Amino acid sequence: MESHPQPVLQPPGGPAAPRKPAWLKVPLPGGPDHARLKALARDLRLHTVCEEARCPNIGECWKGAHATMTLMVLGDECTRACRFCAVKTVKQAAPPDPEEPEHVGQAVAAMDLGYVVITSVDRDDLPDGGSAHYAECIRKIRAHSPRTVIETLAPDYRGRELATLIEAKPDVFAHNVEVVSRLQRRIRDPRCSFERSLETLRGAKAQDPEVLTKSSLMVGLGETPEEILTSLRDLRAAGVDFLTVGQYLRPSPKHAPVREYVTPERFLEIQELGESLGFAYVASGPLVRSSYKAGEFFAARLVRERREHREAVRALANKSAAGVTSP
Repeated sequence: MESHPQPVLQPPGGPAAPRKPAWLKVPLPGGPDHARLKALARDLRLHTVCEEARCPNIGECWKGAHATMTLMVLGDECTRACRFCAVKTVKQAAPPDPEEPEHVGQAVAAMDLGYVVITSVDRDDLPDGGSAHYAECIRKIRAHSPRTVIETLAPDYRGRELATLIEAKPDVFAHNVEVVSRLQRRIRDPRCSFERSLETLRGAKAQDPEVLTKSSLMVGLGETPEEILTSLRDLRAAGVDFLTVGQYLRPSPKHAPVREYVTPERFLEIQELGESLGFAYVASGPLVRSSYKAGEFFAARLVRERREHREAVRALANKSAAGVTSP
């Protein structure tokens, strides 16, 4: 096995501080860009994980010329009850909106997005987990905005459900392991597991070796440096290309408590560790989330380089064929 130099991670501290440290303070959302995107989502009856999950970066992501938005399809009610997530939980959610795929395509085109993340709630109440509806959203984006790079942040699909989504050809397939293996049963819904998540990520690569895969890990829930290292090694062994690591923030008193506010210095150590293990890109920081601007720009550049290469090869092949067949 190839060895890599590994930074030494400092052991975690004690229980969470009573106040958030200064590095977790973010500006409140507002301004014309934020209002425009919010209105567009409402007009088209779309849900955003930015709002539903109370992402701390919404004020930054929803402004400027390169505003980004993570759209959440299949409704805003989830059939799983993870202890870290602010999305509403139900046993039986409302039926998917049949017009949603078209609205998603229209929204991406209207915002002229170069990169879009499409995520979904878990829909264990649907026969296919909602994978056909999810795949149709991808196809509608392709129809309305063919140059947009599409990332899907998907549930732990397997088998036919996973194949249905991958056949729609997302450029990046993301699925989050969320926390280290020991904390899975404590933090995630009992139907989730670290190994099942790895199976989903491996399966995506098996279905389409060219798809770029991505996963995310939250810290600050009581994990040890050794557990972080093991998680990163397992993700690389599953062929994961991109990794994001961020601070867990408690959405409400009903959710799992924060055990530690991890320092920016330790996040840098984790980033260096991930890079030494061979991830193509690692974003690690207190406010890093699975959908993260810098990582999306990196992925978009990589996808576009691949597209340009394929188009150049195709053009060369067509030119050669024309030369052979011409009299």
